[in-house]
Amino acid sequence: MSSPTLFDTTTPAVGLPTRPAAVTHRPLVIGLDVAIGTTGVAGQGWTDYIHATAATLHGRFQQQMDGIVSFIRNADRVVMEGAAFSRSHLQGMDQLSAMRWMVRHELWKRGIPYAIVPPDNRTIYATGKARWKDAETGKKHTPAQVKGMVRDAVATRYGVDCTGRWRYDEADAYVLLAMAYDHLGMPLADVPPTHSRSLPGCDWTEFGKALAA
Repeated sequence: MSSPTLFDTTTPAVGLPTRPAAVTHRPLVIGLDVAIGTTGVAGQGWTDYIHATAATLHGRFQQQMDGIVSFIRNADRVVMEGAAFSRSHLQGMDQLSAMRWMVRHELWKRGIPYAIVPPDNRTIYATGKARWKDAETGKKHTPAQVKGMVRDAVATRYGVDCTGRWRYDEADAYVLLAMAYDHLGMPLADVPPTHSRSLPGCDWTEFGKALAA
């Protein structure tokens, strides 16, 4: 993990596009766990974050966009987390949806193919399930506990240790990146079918378009 970034111009990431057998190199891919407050960012072997501190919503939107552009400007592909539709009626989710669509539009303007991964699919790919219960008590794990499991999986499976206040955002971004590699048939690590079953449920439509070009 590196220091917080808003205008970083160096992006040491390496990535990929859809699942054809003929891909022989890793194009530059960036994983984004987009948020209005703190966005997790990941490339192969590293993670970072963008933390917006402006007093107004529009100010935070702009800080996030400036930071995100600094990471994706040279990317060949981007994979980002999509909406949790079960919470789509909340005001905060409406604002977050706007943030995500601004990122998508920026990617479209730049001609950068992107993929959208639902939150549950990201958790399944990292841990094997979207919902977890304590084996002894039967009580459901809290969202923070599940986030911790995702972070631990990133450290164990990929050797990327996300630490600090924004560790969960960074770990989520790294799982998104790993899913993109796996979708291309170039996984960063072996994952069992209980995890990889999450891949078909993601939207790879835009992500794969450039492969046919």
